[in-house]
Amino acid sequence: MNGLPSLLEPWKKHRILLSVLTLLAFLLIVGQTAVLSRSQALDTLQVRSQADLNRYVISLQHKLDRYKELPSLLSTHSLLQNALIMPNDPDARSSANIYLEYVANTVDAADVYLMDKEGTAISASNWAEPRSFVGNNYSFRPYFKDAIAGRPGRYFALGSVSKKRGYYFSYPVTVRDEIVGAAIVKIDLNEIEGDWSDPQQQILVTDEDGVVVISTEQAWKFRTLHPLSPEDLKRIIASLRYGDRELQALEIIERQARGDGSVLVTLVEGDRINNSALDGVKTHQYLMQSRRILEAGLNVVILASTQSVRHQVFNAVILASFIVVALGLLVLFLLARERIKRERERFKQHRTAALEENEARIRAIIDNTQAGLITLDERGRIESINTTAAQMFGYSEAAIRQQYFSLLISQADRSVCWQHITASDEQRAGELFIEASGVRKGGDKIPIELIIGQMEVGGVKRFIVTIHDITERKLYEQELQRARSDLESRVVARTADLTRANEKLLDEVEQHRNTQNELIQTAKLAVLGQMSAGINHELNQPLTAIRAYADNARAFLGMGKTEVAAGNLDEISGLTERMAKIIHPLKEFSRKSSGKPESVCLRAVRDGAMSIMYGRLSKAGVEISWPDNLDHVYVMADMVRLEQVMVNLISNALQAMESVAEKQIEITLQAQADSLIIRVRDHGPGIPASELDRVFEPFYTTKQAGQGLGLGLSISHRIIENLNGCLRAENHVGGGAVFVIELPVAQLSQVE
Repeated sequence: MNGLPSLLEPWKKHRILLSVLTLLAFLLIVGQTAVLSRSQALDTLQVRSQADLNRYVISLQHKLDRYKELPSLLSTHSLLQNALIMPNDPDARSSANIYLEYVANTVDAADVYLMDKEGTAISASNWAEPRSFVGNNYSFRPYFKDAIAGRPGRYFALGSVSKKRGYYFSYPVTVRDEIVGAAIVKIDLNEIEGDWSDPQQQILVTDEDGVVVISTEQAWKFRTLHPLSPEDLKRIIASLRYGDRELQALEIIERQARGDGSVLVTLVEGDRINNSALDGVKTHQYLMQSRRILEAGLNVVILASTQSVRHQVFNAVILASFIVVALGLLVLFLLARERIKRERERFKQHRTAALEENEARIRAIIDNTQAGLITLDERGRIESINTTAAQMFGYSEAAIRQQYFSLLISQADRSVCWQHITASDEQRAGELFIEASGVRKGGDKIPIELIIGQMEVGGVKRFIVTIHDITERKLYEQELQRARSDLESRVVARTADLTRANEKLLDEVEQHRNTQNELIQTAKLAVLGQMSAGINHELNQPLTAIRAYADNARAFLGMGKTEVAAGNLDEISGLTERMAKIIHPLKEFSRKSSGKPESVCLRAVRDGAMSIMYGRLSKAGVEISWPDNLDHVYVMADMVRLEQVMVNLISNALQAMESVAEKQIEITLQAQADSLIIRVRDHGPGIPASELDRVFEPFYTTKQAGQGLGLGLSISHRIIENLNGCLRAENHVGGGAVFVIELPVAQLSQVE
């Protein structure tokens, strides 16, 4: 055991090479096992299939021997001889038919019949059946030719009438040394196929040309073991031996002869004929052996499946692999156990050295740490002190050892430390952490941070004291406190400044809001100013009519025609109502709005805007189209402000189309999930692409002098933003400018 690891020690530097060699050895062993087991399994299969072949040959031979002497016996019977001697005697033929039928039923033959020397069947056992042989000429059959030649005949073929397979025995009928005909016996070999059924092997019977006449595999019948030559194929067809069968060869894609006379063949399964492509085709391997029955002219072939061979090879390979792997694992186990033993020894040595090194390292850490470390016994006396603590208090370790720890603490903090050290384990709650005053050797006091913890060493209670000199931290805290006080003073002063600045900013915002509202109102009044000419024209006609009606009424009253005067007064009343309707939209448009969004119907917005713009639209000859069903469309907006925006956009569209022949304004709607989009399109020249981003700037305008200050679109943009919407400008692909308003849709509850 000790020698094996030392022997393999040099291989540790070449692990890859060792792994490759191990794998090659494993593959060699497994491969050799597969070869030997396959050879042995094939030998066993050959012996077993050879015994089965002999049994099948004996069975077939026995079947044929039962009938081979029957034609000779029939040739001597007087009824048959009389039928041949007196061919024109109906009674002789009838007697022969009845006798042949009796013989066929007795010996269980397929058919028994009698032929004259020209080859015509004159009597047969099936004389009463529709397929009777009587009258048919079979002179082309080899078995007839053998009998007429004076020798027994044997032949396998398909019946020309029945189309059934059969084996034929023939014998010449001789009367006074003259051959006058032939006696024929046909037997059925179908029952042999059922007796030979074996799932592990296939049995074939072939004729002298290699044509399969009997097979336990249905698809192989009337196939050939070898391709037939053109001459043989022509001869077989001429004899009508197998009717119109094509006699294709079995697809044997590989033959491998063995020393014992058997052959390993690989067959294509299924009915694939004359196709050399093997991709995707399932094949099967058989061990083929054959034996010839000379006097019968037949050859018995057995095809034993090699599937059992593959199973035996697989089992042998698995067993060999398991054994090799088990041996390998055993070797690895022994090597691992030896390695573990050596590692344990090495670990012990390393642990001892590590403990010594660790102890030295801990001592060095303790001596070089920035904190003072002091260990106390259970009574609170000093056992050890590190270099930092010794320098902190000015004592050497030898001078202070076995002194009580209270020597290093001021009188005010000693009681707290002493209570923690002398308390029981149940009363002591964790570590003691305090800030205290330390006493140096000369009596000077220093601020320290003190932590007293308990530990056990060898089952004996001990205390460890950690001490930090916090002199610098105390100085830093004092500086920090002064800085905090200064910062608080500055924050108070800065807060006061910010408060004053915020109040001033709020005043400016309020002034800006008032200015904005005044600008909006001014823009509305500017629009009213532009509308004054049209409205003046609308009011002149009613005023003129009122003056005329008033004068007429005065005249009629003077003439005492009160009814006519009353009619004039009614006309004056109607004209005043018309004037009120003309003036009412101006009042609504000029008043200030609340500015609070509410549910607004677009039908009301349309009516208000059209009442204001009607005169200008009619005078300019502009057609304006609005969507239908505006009664059911509501948005969250301010009625007056939204009406002002629409009037401004329509007014801008009018001015943009001054030089256009066909003036038309199109207003369309597009509903989205939570918003409604309103598009106002004119058919003017559009907006230059470089100016699209500037149209909403205050005082920006492309109008001629006197047509506006450039505040309308800026104010409209601000109005829509205050209504939680957006206003943007685009150019239509068909020409003209498009202003798009997007506003929130009013909820149903808000509409109601």
